Amino acid sequence: MLTVDQYSYIRTAKRVYGKKIKQIARETGHSKNTVKKVLRGEYSGYKPRIEQPYPVLGPYLNIIDQWLTDDKKRPKKQRHTAVRVFNRLKLEHDFQGAESTVRRYVREAKLRLGVGATQVFIPSDPQAGVEAEVDWGRCIAILGGVETRLKLFCMRSKFSGKHFVRCYPCERQQALFDGHIKGFTFFGGVFPVLIYDNLSTAVQKVLRGKNRILQESYDKFRAYYNFVPRFCNRGQGNEKGGVEGLVGYARRNYMVPVPVADSLEDLNQKILQACYAYGDHRIAGREHTVKELYEEEKGHLLSLPDIAFSNLETAGGKVDKYTTVVVDKNRYSVPTSYAYCKVNMVLHIDGVEIFYGGKKIASHDRLYGNNKWSLLPEHYLELIAQRPQAFESARVIRQWRKNWPCCLERLLDKFCQKQGHTKGIKDFISVLMLYKENAADNIEIAVKKALSSGAGSSQAVKHILFHKETAGRQSFSSLDNWQTLPPPDVSVYGQIGGAI
Repeated sequence: MLTVDQYSYIRTAKRVYGKKIKQIARETGHSKNTVKKVLRGEYSGYKPRIEQPYPVLGPYLNIIDQWLTDDKKRPKKQRHTAVRVFNRLKLEHDFQGAESTVRRYVREAKLRLGVGATQVFIPSDPQAGVEAEVDWGRCIAILGGVETRLKLFCMRSKFSGKHFVRCYPCERQQALFDGHIKGFTFFGGVFPVLIYDNLSTAVQKVLRGKNRILQESYDKFRAYYNFVPRFCNRGQGNEKGGVEGLVGYARRNYMVPVPVADSLEDLNQKILQACYAYGDHRIAGREHTVKELYEEEKGHLLSLPDIAFSNLETAGGKVDKYTTVVVDKNRYSVPTSYAYCKVNMVLHIDGVEIFYGGKKIASHDRLYGNNKWSLLPEHYLELIAQRPQAFESARVIRQWRKNWPCCLERLLDKFCQKQGHTKGIKDFISVLMLYKENAADNIEIAVKKALSSGAGSSQAVKHILFHKETAGRQSFSSLDNWQTLPPPDVSVYGQIGGAI
């Protein structure tokens, strides 16, 4: 390809000095056809490449296309970015190519497949340790084998870009407060100004301009931590563009591919470690990394109170005929002896405690949604033992039966064969009652040993379980160091009239 200087020389030599084409070709080293094209004005500088192949990326094109196609079925804000595609190729397929190649192909593929859209935000120049932005996002995760819809609580410093992310089952006020408390603990202090949308859990009424009537409980929470809330104009989420971007970043990097965890707490622990690790890069226009800016910022934050805000809710209720009490349209069981009693409940973000006369009678994991039941087997076993005919249909047994070990099912069949159906069920319930005061693993070992020995009653399981527990508590010490009496002097017997 000719340079601009070469192009200029050829045209000047002909048009200004009248040189022949043959002479110009000899002087420049180019062919006569090239010289003729330049003189005809066909040279136009650099020509765009119509199509560029991907030789290094070739074996992975179908994989990338499949990831992007699958994204159409996922929430728009929980899809692959080019960076995420590049990282997955490196980790999962040992890709050795450049990130720029992946970026170029993903950009073209998204246009071809009709996937994705981008947002832009106005740059800002915030002060250290003054402002943070708060927002919620939506995502899904596999918890305990079940696909679960979750809410992402996000808090981001405007100065450093350091962020805190945590998943919750809802966006209720109690979850909002818990996210703030854990976020303040993560940052090591309180931001004097927090920026929000017009959350219904914080704002009771939006007035003209910037004026708001706050929810009373939120106002107390705000006053306890001494921060000032600032709310965006309606429909102007770009006014907190940093955290809007964080919501997307968290979904793409923490929730893609859809995470699998045993519980919500396990998932949050993984996300927390990722939040701690985040910050080795520089934000555009900044001279220092996120972590370096965060270290500078910590000294400007308000100190945390000595005692965290009490994020507990209380409620009262009456136990019904099913020995359950209703909290937020969900039911929680109590022991059957408390049927029709009035009780009090203490509601944690992740748990429910039920009290009668100041005594805690039940404790459950918090349920969210409507018409869900949390039934603990130990609350019903004595009643079911009195009514063994209800064993098969009892909801608490049916729920438990889905997850208990296979050895319990075999033990139930064994008892029914040897003792008859009714007596076998009653005796089997005696085994289930052992779960109240014994570890599940120990009970399972005892049941397996009882089955292998051909035992057909609960007494055998109890004997094996008791023997295992007492054996672990027995200890013996050596007799070598024990004190002993000296041997007797029998010679004195003759002095007192004895015969030797």
